[in-house]
Amino acid sequence: MNRISGMGVALITPFKKDRSIDFDALARIIEYVTANGADFLVALGTTAENPTLNAQEKKDIVRFVSEKNSRKLPLVVGVGGNNTEDVVRNVAGLCGEADAVLSVTPYYNKPSQKGLLEHFTAIADASPKPVILYNVPGRTGVNMTADTCLKLAEHRNIVAVKEASGNLNQSGYILRGRPDDFSVLSGDDGLTLMQIAMGFDGVISVAGNAFPEEFGRLVHLALAGNYTEARLIHLQMLEIVDLLFAEGNPAGVKTALTVKGLIENELRLPLVRGSEVLYEKLKKQI
Repeated sequence: MNRISGMGVALITPFKKDRSIDFDALARIIEYVTANGADFLVALGTTAENPTLNAQEKKDIVRFVSEKNSRKLPLVVGVGGNNTEDVVRNVAGLCGEADAVLSVTPYYNKPSQKGLLEHFTAIADASPKPVILYNVPGRTGVNMTADTCLKLAEHRNIVAVKEASGNLNQSGYILRGRPDDFSVLSGDDGLTLMQIAMGFDGVISVAGNAFPEEFGRLVHLALAGNYTEARLIHLQMLEIVDLLFAEGNPAGVKTALTVKGLIENELRLPLVRGSEVLYEKLKKQI
């Protein structure tokens, strides 16, 4: 695929009241975001409640998103884990209909930087599609350093990083040392404007599910160098973005999508729906 940029939307997985996947609602979300500014789609990311989906459900979701992707936007599929052999074994089967793979740093077992190098190298060697690294230490308990990221960027099949450490200095080192064809994407909606100003190529966004037009415009204005207008949107959306993460992700964005009438407000345990207080606050914003 070409160098990845712009606003990617980390798609939620809508559920019915019985917690089965609501494919009709998923179709509505795909149509909504593709019609309102998304540049690429991301299935089976953190926002999709990936840990609670079984193997068949993951395949069904990837197939469904691919079929409903009417504008033929690039499709990225999350394929990660903390058992390298399992990820290597599963990557080809899950990413067949995708344009790229998004793979998170292993969680819980907290590998060293050498372990991260070997883990992602094994995945990149096995993957039939380009790999996007995903660094999110707040969720995984391990930070992939800039040095490790840049070493991995030399691999022919590793094309980008979703950098969600929140560390702007670390981001700067990645930007300074990256190969010309290596994309750096934000994983923090609230930092996207500042990171694009630093040189990021775009974002994989949670807010884009519920506010694709507004957030997409912010991203596209910033990428075009129009920081004056992008800054206005950023400031207007400050409270919305805070609310989306106030009770965890995707509880916040699912609450917003419920306010908009696009989905049922259902999550799978151990996650629970947003509170009535959150619902009322988002209703005032929407």
